[in-house]
Amino acid sequence: MKKYDVVVVGAGGAGMQAALNAAKGSKLSVVVLSKIFPTRSHTGAAQGGINAALGYRDRTDSIEKHFKDTVKGSDFLADQDAVHFFCENMPKIISELDYIGVPFSRDVNGHVAQRPFGGASSPRTCYSADKTGHAILHALYEQCLKNDVIFLDDWFLLSLSVDNGIFEGLVAMNMREGKIEAIQARAVVIATGGFGRVFWSRTTNAINMTGDGTAACFNAGIPLKDPEFVQFHPTGLASTGVLLSEACRGEGGYLLNKEGERFMERYAPGKMELAPRDLVARSIETEIKEGRGFGEGMKSYVLMDLRHLGAEKIMERLPHVRELALNFEGVDLVNELVPIRPSCHYMMGGIHVTDFQTLATPVDGIHAVGECCSVSIHGANRLGGNSVADVVLFGKFAGIGARQTAERRDFAPTGKLEEELKRWREEFGRMRAKKSGIKFFEIRDRMAETMWYNVGIFRTETEMAQALKTIDAAIEAYKDVYIGDSSEKYNMAFINYVEVGNLLKLAKAVALGALNRKESRGSHARADYPKRDDQHFLAHTLVYYDGGNYRLEYAPVKITTYQPEERKY
Repeated sequence: MKKYDVVVVGAGGAGMQAALNAAKGSKLSVVVLSKIFPTRSHTGAAQGGINAALGYRDRTDSIEKHFKDTVKGSDFLADQDAVHFFCENMPKIISELDYIGVPFSRDVNGHVAQRPFGGASSPRTCYSADKTGHAILHALYEQCLKNDVIFLDDWFLLSLSVDNGIFEGLVAMNMREGKIEAIQARAVVIATGGFGRVFWSRTTNAINMTGDGTAACFNAGIPLKDPEFVQFHPTGLASTGVLLSEACRGEGGYLLNKEGERFMERYAPGKMELAPRDLVARSIETEIKEGRGFGEGMKSYVLMDLRHLGAEKIMERLPHVRELALNFEGVDLVNELVPIRPSCHYMMGGIHVTDFQTLATPVDGIHAVGECCSVSIHGANRLGGNSVADVVLFGKFAGIGARQTAERRDFAPTGKLEEELKRWREEFGRMRAKKSGIKFFEIRDRMAETMWYNVGIFRTETEMAQALKTIDAAIEAYKDVYIGDSSEKYNMAFINYVEVGNLLKLAKAVALGALNRKESRGSHARADYPKRDDQHFLAHTLVYYDGGNYRLEYAPVKITTYQPEERKY
């Protein structure tokens, strides 16, 4: 059995920041498990930038303004103590990233360049052209190697072992060798990213964003906080859902309907295209529903116009966006309009974090950071530029928190861990030997279709109740899944089978949380309850999973400075 002081699961910005800060200045053994090569992690897809109130482009910007914008953007569901901590520490994090070699774009004075983003009262989004996440990911990987962090690539998390509230370790699969192994640890940091693939093809998320760490925590008794809040990015490419960064609108891109109108004037006359993402996404879908879009059904779209920016500006600031539009839509945005439609982009909810300064969960020894968890700083709607900021800032504190946990906590007995190991080895053998059954991708597609149509941008009780029935039927059908691959090494069919199981479990939590939240707030828009209801729902949803049973509780939102008010832009 392998044994490490700190295990980090996930090698994106959050995971590598956690590993780096757990390893720095300590003698602890720190290992990162990743199901792909670290620099291919999904942080590399973050294009637009990272928020910090530096005041380089607008001297009136401040930590207080960033704080207020984030709370307002969250539709007042964010915990304000955590938001203030986040905003206060971000300028220092930018300096640290700059120091370790992140190649930020620069303004005429040589300062880190900043651009406007949706929902922000000042241009505070720092960027590296439109490849910000990619640049940060590579810099962090280099620093991890320098600090002797161990990487186990092509390893897949199967489960966490928690016995009577005591964390023992985890079970994971070494995909290269086809072996399932147990790993004992004093502390673990779950940093496995979001689970947008519950919508499968209608998402900007990479194909491996299947909520593995979130599901493992859920199975181990840790609740999911606010899973119903799903962000739909306004500008996914129409035919694939691939993301075109908010930087497109930040740099001055327009949204047009089939009548040639800049329709955002109807919905957010003050901010226009730079209104928050939830508002812009709903506006686009409203235009389509009312007949002012192009195409029909799932192929409907509106247009984004960047032509007026000129080739020079596009090639300097949006080169990757241009490349994506060319490759996936066959459109050159230098001189053509781009068809776009909202696409599932980000999960505001996730693993329940109980301490924003250590990223601890209710189980001692388990920490969680990044999109897989909810701190909660994003509340009901995340502002663009706050997610890369979230992963690098809280990644640092998760690493420090895990280091402190490992230094005070000894290795626990491994009775339950050995049982988990045996169970997974038997499951792997059973699935490889199974000769017939239901193909897992049929179940996956059924789940995705009901999520998009019934728990999507606009929601009603009838539709969500139908989604729950469909998901329950899919969970039952999943028991008879057949993978059709008997190999041991790189058995990706088995990995995909486990991923679909994770997604089904999380999809049900999303639908359940949404059905029970009888109001509209942020990204959660209900046609049957169009108003926000602070009297009954100014609270975090907590969904628990216990042996197949789902249970809902609610927890208060921490309000320190700004009382809820109507959100106008």
